[in-house]
Amino acid sequence: MRLRNITGSREAIAASPYVIQEAVQPDCPGTWHKIFGNDNPVHIEIGMGKGKFIHTMAREHSGINYVGIEKYSSVLLRAIQKMEQEELPNLKFLRMDAEDIVKVFGAGEVDRIYLNFSDPWPKDRHAKRRLPSRQFLARYEVILKEEGCLEFKTDNRELFDFAVEELEPAGWKAQVVTYDLHSDAVLMQGNVMTEYEEKFSAMGNPICKYIIYPLANCEAICRNC
Repeated sequence: MRLRNITGSREAIAASPYVIQEAVQPDCPGTWHKIFGNDNPVHIEIGMGKGKFIHTMAREHSGINYVGIEKYSSVLLRAIQKMEQEELPNLKFLRMDAEDIVKVFGAGEVDRIYLNFSDPWPKDRHAKRRLPSRQFLARYEVILKEEGCLEFKTDNRELFDFAVEELEPAGWKAQVVTYDLHSDAVLMQGNVMTEYEEKFSAMGNPICKYIIYPLANCEAICRNC
């Protein structure tokens, strides 16, 4: 269960040098190379939770800039605490709702998007709130580069089946689909586990994963195959 109410969390976030503050966010689209001070690729994780995955990725890949996005202040606070213990120059945080993603990243500014163990929003009437829904895929397509892709992991089979079914109507194509990530030696190379992945895989739950890209970018992807 996510923590949502820690006294002082909003104040700590507002004072943190690791967080791109809300007042600055309208100026972010098209300027992330200036924010990081380099022209390295930009990878983002939407719904990063306590930040274990993206912090590890940033540590292991210093030539990539990472942005962790989380809307719950009390959860983001945990990621900030990790950064206070181990500062990484190639990692920044945003506290925001993913619906506003196109307001902080410019067209074609992001090289890769990670969705890890996203909220399943199990009721049908909430389908459009699911991060792998066609509504969100349309937003991601705007900010992804031509060669960009999206990676999604979950142990929730119903959510994963929904995500796969959304690809065709959304105009996206799967490069990789697996229903048991941890049994795939190739895909497990370099796999960084989230807190939830460690928990659910230890319980014996198979982890599903896909890597997808917009059909509009198919030619660019194929050139790099």
